[in-house]
Amino acid sequence: MKPRLILVLLAAVALVATGCTGHDAVDQTAGGQFRFVSATTLGQTWKPADRKTAGDFTARRLDGTGTLSLSADAGKITVVNFWASWCVPCRTETPQFDLVYRGYKSKGVTFLGVDFKDQRGKGQSFVKDNHISYPMVFDKIGKVALQLGDIPALTLPFTVLIDRQQRVAAVYTNQVQPKDLERALNRLLAEPGPSAAATPAS
Repeated sequence: MKPRLILVLLAAVALVATGCTGHDAVDQTAGGQFRFVSATTLGQTWKPADRKTAGDFTARRLDGTGTLSLSADAGKITVVNFWASWCVPCRTETPQFDLVYRGYKSKGVTFLGVDFKDQRGKGQSFVKDNHISYPMVFDKIGKVALQLGDIPALTLPFTVLIDRQQRVAAVYTNQVQPKDLERALNRLLAEPGPSAAATPAS
């Protein structure tokens, strides 16, 4: 067996071991940048000290009118939800997420939908027919998930929570019920903002 292949196999084994037993399922060797290891329990978030910075991304809006970037919402809690019009659980989850968005947007929480592996026209029709009010981008090939932190986009839906300091607070790889999402958002809202966290105690 070639030495390079041996190294690749050893790295894969180490990644699997980290996913099973790693500290809060966050890659601790990424130098401050989030790298996906395994998912968060629904409704839970990683401890602030264990979070890593989300990779920024820019993607074209689903309706074709310009672009949106993650960094534009810095300072807010951001729910990034990956979905598609053909995905059966997404067809339930996305309208439910819109109801949560309407209830939380005045509290400093924003949502960003990522229509993924879909046909743009079908995604647009779903958003229009279901009166989805939060912003949407179109990502045919899955660049956004990779840029966020090498998140494997194997199944839909999945959701990433970003805290006020632009760090990944949770990754849910299953359909999320509104009560679980609200529980996580309330926990993030109770945390101090960036300015408060950076102010030394007197």
